[in-house]
Amino acid sequence: MMRRSAMNTVMVLSISAVTAAAVLLSFLPACGGAAGPEEEGIDRRQEMRQLVTDIAEYSRGLSPGFIIVLQNGQELLTEDGEPEGPLCQPYASSIDGQGREDLYFGYDEDDVPTPPDETDWMVSFLDLAEQNGVEVLVTDYCWTTQHVDSSYAWNQSRGYTSFAADSRDLDRIPAYPPQPWNHDGDPVTALSEAGNFLYLIDDGQYSSVSEFVGQLSATDYDLFILDLFCCGESLDRDDLALLGVKPNGQPRLVLCYVSIGEAEDYRWYWDPEWETDPPSWLGPENPQWPGNYLVEYWDPEWAAILYGSDSSYVDMVVTAGFDGVYLDKIDSFEDYEQATF
Repeated sequence: MMRRSAMNTVMVLSISAVTAAAVLLSFLPACGGAAGPEEEGIDRRQEMRQLVTDIAEYSRGLSPGFIIVLQNGQELLTEDGEPEGPLCQPYASSIDGQGREDLYFGYDEDDVPTPPDETDWMVSFLDLAEQNGVEVLVTDYCWTTQHVDSSYAWNQSRGYTSFAADSRDLDRIPAYPPQPWNHDGDPVTALSEAGNFLYLIDDGQYSSVSEFVGQLSATDYDLFILDLFCCGESLDRDDLALLGVKPNGQPRLVLCYVSIGEAEDYRWYWDPEWETDPPSWLGPENPQWPGNYLVEYWDPEWAAILYGSDSSYVDMVVTAGFDGVYLDKIDSFEDYEQATF
């Protein structure tokens, strides 16, 4: 889940390109049989699959080979949301990676082992992802040395690439281990080549973009997951050129965090008038993350913010020079199914 990163420039968005893309992609095969209630004929799970697929198709039209990684919501990999269920092939084929938080540590409380039954449930889907060519990225939240070592070792044993975050805010480079797990000097140009990653999306401990870029560039991580904005500015191609190279000159990947299941009131697209006169697709505030609001992610107006025009989120990410996106709140469908608002 994202924390604040200031950038409040209001932009005007067009939905014409989104509509055209939606018409084109409506001919793609869909996965039915989604679990959970469907109000007014809306299949919440399939709508999320469709949004992900639309973003993937559109972004790769702008930048061939653009990487799509999802955070949580792994149940969407199968048609019925069960690990033994049939694979939703169009959806699985549209993504490159499946991220998962709290697999071994942090599910109930940070630096506390995740209940084994929860781990087993998540692993059943993550293994399915790996078996179908979708790389798994795990973020555990722990800082005790023994827990950090266990997190990396257990994830590696399953073939997952992982990061042990010592802060739920994802606002710093962990002091331990002193070097990234599995670090080497090899070039990384594909997600499958990454042996480790750094997930850092809160810029609160940095005073400038140059400080941020300088500190991260000096590390030996194979992959960064970063926010588009830092210290009130958007990262640009010059910043990405520095971030995308290891200290030894070899390339690495840089993905951009984008929440597609919630709107955030500290983003450039946020209209202050929404506080008193919200659009029809804007839902309640997330009580655990103030400033984040559930959205009806199947609404064309929300889709237009995410992709489809020069001023959309995806276009900004591609223009900045990121190698792909790390899409969060894929599991927003659960909020509707469980009526948690």
